[in-house]
Amino acid sequence: MTTLNTPTKPAQIRLARRSPAYWRVTIDNPPINVMGPEMVRQFQELIDALEADEDVRVVVFDSAVDDYFLNHSDFIAKLGDLTSMPAGPTGLPPWPDFLVRLTRSPVASIALIRGRATGNGSELTLACDMSFASREKTIISQWEVGVGMVAGGGPMARLPQLIGRNRALEVLLSSEDISGDQAEAYGYVNRVLPDADLDAFVEALATRIAGFDKWAIANTKRLVNTSLPPDVELGAGWDACIASLGRPAAQNGIKALMERGFHKPGDAENRLGYYLGQIER
Repeated sequence: MTTLNTPTKPAQIRLARRSPAYWRVTIDNPPINVMGPEMVRQFQELIDALEADEDVRVVVFDSAVDDYFLNHSDFIAKLGDLTSMPAGPTGLPPWPDFLVRLTRSPVASIALIRGRATGNGSELTLACDMSFASREKTIISQWEVGVGMVAGGGPMARLPQLIGRNRALEVLLSSEDISGDQAEAYGYVNRVLPDADLDAFVEALATRIAGFDKWAIANTKRLVNTSLPPDVELGAGWDACIASLGRPAAQNGIKALMERGFHKPGDAENRLGYYLGQIER
């Protein structure tokens, strides 16, 4: 087991090397798996390690926190701690840089979704090569427009190619919570499975891929990736996201959600789509 963190910071991402070819990355930032600057740093450490390792063929992302895969950003953290971080090797800021590099890496990536994949969690799902979700416990959301923001991790670029323009706009502009069954029907995730079957299915698939030749995996991904949107489109989304955070509409929307219990365990997080529709504007 490896923790991806500096010596003075708690690990929010845990890396388990099941074998040289198969890595499991577990997101663990209780109580609700929000993503702040420290988690972004740890994602950067992870992608550096994935790119440097010659043996790894498949990586699976899961969560140790009940009811949350990966949640929205940490709005209590200082925004400057995030915006002051240097750009990654792609020239993009660290979060979109991680997402682009994960998609383009010569490693097969799988999201195992159990719980809420809200904002950042949806963006990680879209960056992975495959995604499999619990039928009973999955909620996916791009919630940002509902609070006066623009999403920062590239769903405007990725979703239309994945599920079509009209459905992408439904997801983004409604800011509604999407069940696992609906996500499967739209093509947002590969498939949903009964929660009791999810772990065994992903484990078998990851183990199978880990046994294949890395050159063949890498070159197949490289050729499929010609269909990806340009990286610059993800950068434009990030710029719009940061600009949106300074607008009074977003500040007021986030404050209104906080007053209803947002950002801590409870109904406002569990039914975020509902509460977004209750904000006075």
